[in-house]
Amino acid sequence: MKAGCYQFDPIFGNKEENLKKITSAVADVEIDLLVLPEFFATGYQFRSRDEVAELSETVKNGQTTEFLGDMSKEKGIYIVAGLAERDGDKFYNSAVLISPDGLMGVYRKTHLYFEEKLYFSPGDTGFKVWDTEIGRIGIMICFDWFFPEAMRCLALNGAEIVAHPSNLVLPYCPDAIPVRCLENRVYAVTANRIGTEDRTEGKPLKFIGQSLIVSPEGKVLIKASGEEERVLVAELDPITARNKALNPLNDIFKDRMPEAYEVILKKERLH
Repeated sequence: MKAGCYQFDPIFGNKEENLKKITSAVADVEIDLLVLPEFFATGYQFRSRDEVAELSETVKNGQTTEFLGDMSKEKGIYIVAGLAERDGDKFYNSAVLISPDGLMGVYRKTHLYFEEKLYFSPGDTGFKVWDTEIGRIGIMICFDWFFPEAMRCLALNGAEIVAHPSNLVLPYCPDAIPVRCLENRVYAVTANRIGTEDRTEGKPLKFIGQSLIVSPEGKVLIKASGEEERVLVAELDPITARNKALNPLNDIFKDRMPEAYEVILKKERLH
């Protein structure tokens, strides 16, 4: 199967233009899975809870979800994309998984970064994996990568491909994702954005780009620069992600020793 991601510079608050840009960028691209950045339709740097309320949407019947559903059905592809979700009086940094048959599910970001903590609630979905016709797809969002437990949970739950919508500003992720893939033997599709948002005085955010698709061997299959708007496409074989053997005597999951890791849980209980 072919997986792709679109790295671009969204216009803050202009959903219509951002959605048009997606439509144009992938119109002639042949893929089975498309991953779009975190907050791809709204932009990232919110300045108030009222602004979040204005731009966020419910997952079901929301403008962005309906747009993605129409695109998925028309092109016969799966899509993972990040959005600002409204659920009652709470807001979540979320990502949806859309199939040609409609909405499959939603993941809410577990590890909130910087000023996200001012406006969004920590995710309550846990790390989910969905069985699809093109493979077992798990989702994490941006800063989740910093916590090795995130991808490990997805891998233990059967993920073969980890879709990773992002708005990365720290420089470390492009070097770290190959390690995450290697230690879990899974594919990752990191869809980042580019550009700068300077909507809060003294707190400009420059996004690093460098979207990439990585194999279970930790090999970078394709990678973008830090400045270009580009669709990345790579061929994946999800079945290879089911093989966790390094050699005839070592299997990275069978060799795990959870009882030896209990000290982690004990220390966390103390805090």
